[in-house]
Amino acid sequence: MSRAMTKSITLNGAPHRSAAATIADLVRELELAPEKVAVERNGEIVPRSTLGAAPLAEGDRLEIVHFVGGGDHQGAGEDTWSVAGRTFRSRLIVGTGKYKSFEQNAAAVEASGAEIVTVAVRRVNVSDPKAPMLTDYIDPKKITYLPNTAGCFTGEEAVRTLRLAREAGGWDLVKLEVLGEARTLYPNMVETIRATEVLAKEGFLPMVYCADDPIAAKQLEDAGAVAIMPLGAPIGSGLGIQNRVTIRLIVEGAKVPVLVDAGVGTASDAAVGMELGCEGILMNTAIAEAKDPIRMARAMKLAVEAGREAYLAGRMARRMYADPSSPLAGLI
Repeated sequence: MSRAMTKSITLNGAPHRSAAATIADLVRELELAPEKVAVERNGEIVPRSTLGAAPLAEGDRLEIVHFVGGGDHQGAGEDTWSVAGRTFRSRLIVGTGKYKSFEQNAAAVEASGAEIVTVAVRRVNVSDPKAPMLTDYIDPKKITYLPNTAGCFTGEEAVRTLRLAREAGGWDLVKLEVLGEARTLYPNMVETIRATEVLAKEGFLPMVYCADDPIAAKQLEDAGAVAIMPLGAPIGSGLGIQNRVTIRLIVEGAKVPVLVDAGVGTASDAAVGMELGCEGILMNTAIAEAKDPIRMARAMKLAVEAGREAYLAGRMARRMYADPSSPLAGLI
């Protein structure tokens, strides 16, 4: 191939030369499957249906991404929950990062009974286009993929990421998180609210990671969030739910589902979140970094179910003093 015949472009942030006439030709040149990727050119999404007619030009900046580790079912009498008109039986949502392998990840998802998994949107590894992908192990036709914006620190970056996600997989139900800083991974609520407004106007259905702040939660709902996802503790900390009072206030004030997102460390933490009236719990590290992830996934499934049952049952009143369970009268 003559160097004069090739074009100089920027591909996934790195210089690249290609003789491809169209973007579809470039994708094939990289030995990628067009149906498994999304393409952005010069800041604009290129619809998959038009890749074959989209010319590749000198100086183009392209991003090619896919999903990495980072359905509607309802039976009679089941205790289901719904978000944006979609109904699920499992109230446990699990992440797909930090596992030792895709095989372990898939086994944990099965053990957890989860029907939704969060997935990160990342650049395709153009140096190894045949590398295994998450979709090879967790079937998006059987498990609902929830694309998220993990690692985004501005609203603009988060919106751009989710536009690519929609192009790659067609999903409009997404998880939005806009981080404020790398040390705490706390959300930047100003950017988060702005991004929620943009996404809602573009037809997305954003489930939104946020601070455990009842006022901010209400603002997110008004901005178009279809679910509120307050943190229980910092992401990946395993500290458990640190502020039950504000989580409960968010639950009481919300008209959309509330799910605890981040901070769960063990099964009792998940049960606490459900006992507060949350519709569900999202976790990743608590399962992925357990000594036995598959067993922990089963434990989390049971904990979420137990917490939900306890919430529906209605706990006993708290008392300042002892109250005997057996009558004291008639003792010998």
